[in-house]
Amino acid sequence: MATQSAEPIYLNLNADDPDLGTTEIESICMNCYKTGITRLLLTKIPFYKEVVIMSFTCDDCGYQNNEIQSGAEIKEKGIKIKLTVNEEKDLNRRVCKSDYSSIRIDELDFEIPAKSQKGEITTVEGIIDRVINGLSQDQDRRKTEHPEAAEQISAFIAKLEELKELKKSFTLILDDISGDAYIENLCAPHADPKMHVTNYSRNKDQNHLLGIFDRDEIEDEKEDKEVQEQNENNEKLKPIPEGAWPLEELHGEVLQFQTNCPECKADCETNMKMTKIPHFKEVVIMATVCDRCGLKTNEVKSGGGIEEKGVKIEVKVTSREDFSRDVLKSEHCHLAIRELEVEVGPSALGGRFTTIEGILTAMKEQLSENSAIFRDSADKDSEERMEKFLEEFQRVLNGHREVTVVLDDPTGNSYVQALTDDGKPDTNLKIIHYHRSFEQNEELGLNDMKVEGYEDIENN
Repeated sequence: MATQSAEPIYLNLNADDPDLGTTEIESICMNCYKTGITRLLLTKIPFYKEVVIMSFTCDDCGYQNNEIQSGAEIKEKGIKIKLTVNEEKDLNRRVCKSDYSSIRIDELDFEIPAKSQKGEITTVEGIIDRVINGLSQDQDRRKTEHPEAAEQISAFIAKLEELKELKKSFTLILDDISGDAYIENLCAPHADPKMHVTNYSRNKDQNHLLGIFDRDEIEDEKEDKEVQEQNENNEKLKPIPEGAWPLEELHGEVLQFQTNCPECKADCETNMKMTKIPHFKEVVIMATVCDRCGLKTNEVKSGGGIEEKGVKIEVKVTSREDFSRDVLKSEHCHLAIRELEVEVGPSALGGRFTTIEGILTAMKEQLSENSAIFRDSADKDSEERMEKFLEEFQRVLNGHREVTVVLDDPTGNSYVQALTDDGKPDTNLKIIHYHRSFEQNEELGLNDMKVEGYEDIENN
């Protein structure tokens, strides 16, 4: 975009600060190498996250450029979004793409590879227009020098124009290894039936492309030894020899280990305890409190592996007694409220051990945070729709409306407490075990996992 001046500039940007405004810095124009102005604005995209919008202008040569970058840390997983476009409003959906986003249209066998374009905020129609403009450049000269290639390009441009005119529906696939891609959900806060979102784990090459390396890849043996000695001095949790300390003895014991605060990166401690949920399995509960910034986090993980089958749990909330049911939601569990037509993905609430009331309250709090984004939005319909939805959600929490809470966990590690312990069926609780699909196994990394005969592969 533009090269900043040699003097380092440190910006403390906070999207919640109403007085933030636009920040201006002097930059070197990459066209004429004279000084221009780069304007930075930190803003929030509804139901997405904070982003930094940058705009550069050079008064000497008139060169202009704009770019968008993530205002948060790199996400743990990549994201793949499939959108079916068959209406005019689909063409007007807002799209946020980063430098690492690739775009594909299956019907035309056409793909824009990652790192070929800068990150930007645009629309579905804007993406097609940009491709058409790029292909149309130098067409006159191409018709003279390479008439066959020009004819093929013209035919392809005509196909792109047909997509804009919606003569037939098409599928737009946005794939981003950094997890920073976004397509507007026109049904928010409900799930969009035209859009399918998948989060996936990156491989080593994709991590390297993002500049993420494991410690053993960037540190030499001396540094590794120093880290090991420091860990021992800090009395970090040490591995337990197999058979030396049975897992049964861990129950009731609270273990501590050193970690870094996910917010301010200060040193803090995480408390870990293994416990058993009656009629279910062992789980590991972890809680972190940062004395520096006051951040409190808690997380629940299964004490075992992935189950042979996935589980879908439906619980009808008809009384205050149902609100008191214990709930274990794993980090891979999808959560939905059928009557409100709302669904949250596994990464939204993470893994937690709580109650029906607790998990519904957490959902409402997260949606309420997103609703604050609409205060400065010109989309009044979305604002009114969100306010009405939150009012209905509050009626559910007040016990004035019966709903069905659905937990869908492909790992089989989620649980809802039954209110009958005498062997009688719980009429408000329905549990379904199912075989995972190929796509679910792929997302969990099970399709490439080999648990038998791997010794032969290593020897070869």
